[in-house]
Amino acid sequence: MTAVLPDRSAALVADCARCVGLCCVALAFARSADFAFDKSAGDPCTHLETDDRCRIHPDLRARGFRGCTAFDCFGAGQKVTQQTFGGRSWREYPDVRAPMFAVFPIVRQLQELLWHLAEAIDLPSAGPLLPALRDAEGAIERVTTGAPDEILSADVPALRREVGDLLRRASALQRASYPVLPKKTGRRLGPGADLLGAVLQGRDLRGADLRGALLIAADLRGADLRGADLLGADLRDADLRGADLSEALFLTRPQVASAIGDGGTRLPGRLGRPGHWGS
Repeated sequence: MTAVLPDRSAALVADCARCVGLCCVALAFARSADFAFDKSAGDPCTHLETDDRCRIHPDLRARGFRGCTAFDCFGAGQKVTQQTFGGRSWREYPDVRAPMFAVFPIVRQLQELLWHLAEAIDLPSAGPLLPALRDAEGAIERVTTGAPDEILSADVPALRREVGDLLRRASALQRASYPVLPKKTGRRLGPGADLLGAVLQGRDLRGADLRGALLIAADLRGADLRGADLLGADLRDADLRGADLSEALFLTRPQVASAIGDGGTRLPGRLGRPGHWGS
């Protein structure tokens, strides 16, 4: 029996006010272009206040923490805090510290799967897959709302494979509605394609399968990416100014936040425009 899910628009969006700063404590990061210093998993970031707020939040990018501005827990923070651990904090209850920090990254992965499943369920062409999609959604939701031991024992790779197959099939059904047009890029298109720095300005990429593609610093200005499958594509520093991604498939907030865009960039309705993008 498929679980009755909470409202997706609220359940899959981070609510930091109902979290205990888990992304700033539980996860590790390494000094790089995205982070100004190293931090080990389980150590609070030096910028985390005692009220679980970031001291430099308005200036993260300027202070060398653009990775923080691109991070999204897909609602895992408040789910782990409020549901899994009943509103308890790692600060006040040291006994929950280790299990809470172990559970959070797992739930974060599963929440991202729920994000993609929710989109697939809403695709106009996904009708034949709806029962399987809803069953997968219900199964993952049950894991994320289970006890810590149940979450830790979940076979996440198996769930990812199952969902990945469903998303691939949903993508194929949806992309079939776009015209097959010549895609003269000079470089191979397709899943996992190496398009690092590729010049794709103004190209017609409707319905292209670009899942897992390496699009770092690619020039996609004015490109038509409607119906393109961007699941897992690396869009860091990709130039999306003036590009049309209004019907792009399986695009996430972290992907968009890591790219370059402007007021002319068209995004799917379920994604907000990053605050650091130009006008």
